[in-house]
Amino acid sequence: MTATTPTGRRIQLDRRVVGELERTFRGELVGPDDAGYREHRRVWNGSIDRYPALIARCAGVADVLDALGFARRAGLAVAVRSGGHSFPGLSVCDNGLVIDLSLMKGVRVDPVNRTVRAQAGVRLGELDRETQAFGLAVPAGIVTHTGLAGLTLGGGIGWLMRKYGLTIDQLRSVDLVTADGELVTASADENSDLFWGVRGAGGNFGVVTELEFQLNPVGPEVLAGPVIWPMEQSAEVLRFYRDWITDVPDELTTAVVHRKAPPLPTLPPELHGRPIVTVICCYAGPVEDGERVVQPLKAFGPPLLDLCTRKPFVEHQAMFDASFPEGWWYYFRSCDVATLTDEVIDITADHAQRIRSPLTAFPIFQLGGAIGRVGDDETAFNGRAAGHTFNINATTATRDGFEAEREWSRSFWSALQPYHTGVYVNFLMDEGQQRVREAYGPAKHERLRMLKREYDPDNFFHMNQNIAPT
Repeated sequence: MTATTPTGRRIQLDRRVVGELERTFRGELVGPDDAGYREHRRVWNGSIDRYPALIARCAGVADVLDALGFARRAGLAVAVRSGGHSFPGLSVCDNGLVIDLSLMKGVRVDPVNRTVRAQAGVRLGELDRETQAFGLAVPAGIVTHTGLAGLTLGGGIGWLMRKYGLTIDQLRSVDLVTADGELVTASADENSDLFWGVRGAGGNFGVVTELEFQLNPVGPEVLAGPVIWPMEQSAEVLRFYRDWITDVPDELTTAVVHRKAPPLPTLPPELHGRPIVTVICCYAGPVEDGERVVQPLKAFGPPLLDLCTRKPFVEHQAMFDASFPEGWWYYFRSCDVATLTDEVIDITADHAQRIRSPLTAFPIFQLGGAIGRVGDDETAFNGRAAGHTFNINATTATRDGFEAEREWSRSFWSALQPYHTGVYVNFLMDEGQQRVREAYGPAKHERLRMLKREYDPDNFFHMNQNIAPT
């Protein structure tokens, strides 16, 4: 079993050793010679181009156990894939084994106790499809084709976070396969140290195969959508927005997005390609209350277009899907800030005007609310006191123009550096150990290193935002 990478390096696995795995494996094994290899090695970020030696598409926990044992015996590095949305492409590796959980799609809702169990291959839209049948939801994400497991393990921000907290704040338990092949459950009552670590520290401690969440009443209809102004009014809009959100209720979560208006059917043709600034709202409460809360925003300016209306929650959850499809080239730099000071606003308005690509769209997420009501020491996630998260996304359809847009992202991020207070780990690229330490802070990072020593002392799981064991 061989393949050749674009650099000419050959990947080779002993067919006999692979055959031993095939005899018990219930899912699908995909090697470089197989027809599905090209499809299954690809991930969401099209700028990532890696060639694993083998892809193990697991059908269940037994397959995960067998795949890990095989990787140990063969001396292969391991990457774990849920939805494949890792910004720096950590869900695929060169020359190693990809443990692909995307076939594990089970979802079981208990509407009486308001809980849900979901396997690690479930994506956000698939989860919402099941939970919204009962008017319930997990606070999770903004793009429906994001993998639930990866989003959760880094913290999980989304449209419901100011009302119901981060995704990890509704997590009740996980089932996890450790580096030595043991299936364990982590919860507040069982392996509580591990449960603390997985709520924010990603896949550093093992392969999560199933997650259990508390559900919350949402919708099925909400008041949600964008209000749009011309980008040249960005500074004025941001100053109004900063003052307006100081006393909005926790039911309201917002994000500010700068971009060139995309050619969507919901936008009039005369707006297509025009630089715009939008405030996108989601009110997780009675629609009538939401209409009163957002009325000052709708009246400011006035706006070019107001699309903040009553709609199904699942429709709003899918709003960004068209702006972040699989296969485009993405680069991100991210930071948290305490507040939108005049200086931060002026830097943002200036750099937004420099966007070149019609595909680049960078959100500024409003935090606070329920996020800050969880004790900082209760989870590994860091940054609960932050006011906003910048996700400075540079996007092109292909390699053409990507380098210039990436430099724009870096320059913008650097200009904001005096105001950084931290960084959300799920928004990191491959930025080195210092940035990982910044994501957790010194005390939490040291505690995580000690936990890593207990559960993965030889750093077998290192294809992640890695925490090296002490």
